[in-house]
Amino acid sequence: MQLDASGLQVLSRQECLDLLCTALIGRIVFTDRALPAVQPVNFHLYGEQIVIRTSVGSKLAAATQRTVVAFEADEFDPGMRTGWSVTAVGHARAVDDPEEMARLARLPLLPWAPGSRDHYIVVDAEQVSGRRITAEPTN
Repeated sequence: MQLDASGLQVLSRQECLDLLCTALIGRIVFTDRALPAVQPVNFHLYGEQIVIRTSVGSKLAAATQRTVVAFEADEFDPGMRTGWSVTAVGHARAVDDPEEMARLARLPLLPWAPGSRDHYIVVDAEQVSGRRITAEPTN
């Protein structure tokens, strides 16, 4: 087990991807009018791609066309003081190929927000990193 300077466990790429598969909600970080923006999204990890379903005219859809974005998901237990956080950075793209759209439509990715959500954004997880904090053993 590798620890960082603060004593947190450094996760391997595969451990990070495995944890992303368990998360229900993540946060996508993108640029909106030259400023950083963060939006919570539900998502599905498809191989090493983060798939997000949104509406065609959304701010997120407009801002993530062929851009570099960051994505973060985590899980924490405040009572136990344990948890993990995974961050991925990569290029986002809007899906416009009908075959790929049909394939993504079959994923277990149901929108939480009301309204039509038939626009797919795919983020290639090019850089992935994560940390885990585990409970300190008590004496």
